[in-house]
Amino acid sequence: MAKLDGKVAVITGASSGIGEATAEALAAEGAAVVVAARREERLEDVVGRIEGNASTALAVACDVTDEDQAHALIRKAKEEFGRVDILVNNAGVMQLSKMEKGFSDEWRRMFDINVLGLLYVTDAAIQVMKEQGSGHLVNISSLVGRKTGPFRGAYAGTKSAVNAVSETLRIELLEDNVRVTVVEPGAVETELPEHITDEEAQEAISGLISNLEPLQPEDIASAIVYCVSQPEHVSINEMLIRPTQQPN
Repeated sequence: MAKLDGKVAVITGASSGIGEATAEALAAEGAAVVVAARREERLEDVVGRIEGNASTALAVACDVTDEDQAHALIRKAKEEFGRVDILVNNAGVMQLSKMEKGFSDEWRRMFDINVLGLLYVTDAAIQVMKEQGSGHLVNISSLVGRKTGPFRGAYAGTKSAVNAVSETLRIELLEDNVRVTVVEPGAVETELPEHITDEEAQEAISGLISNLEPLQPEDIASAIVYCVSQPEHVSINEMLIRPTQQPN
């Protein structure tokens, strides 16, 4: 029997990168997966691959910064599958620049997606998990949430917030049998750097990645499968994952 047979997982930001790899990994272990993102065509591709491997998947177009859409995502998952066992809050953007450049529109966008979007979806999922007596929240943070540096100020602020929210949820949900895990990847080869508009920051991140073998989305997906596959009395609260050669 697969590790996650009978489980239902919702993954945001599932049209590419870590979210896409996580959806496929959870489905491979028997979970029915609900993949959510704004890019519907990409989601349908993900669903097609999962169903091609005899697993169950549902695509839901969702902008997590819209609270109504975020809540509708969880409602749809429950309507289709009867429950929500795992929520992977992966939707996020990374727009790096030095603080002095004042890219306030980018700062606002990151907090809207990385923090408020996570809160909106989590708020809806908690109600379902409490009613069914169990659940697992997996929040994708970042190494920079605990160790910042040049160009990372606003982005690090969003990920520090994710860390703080996750620890608060862990404490608040102890009696409801809802586990909380925060995953903090270092350098991962995804499309996130493509969102960076500041040339100086783009050069800095390119230089970092060129000097090491970055993590792959599948590496993070494997870690998430490990976390959510533990017995119910085991709660892995925090997982920091760096490429072997990444110094900081």
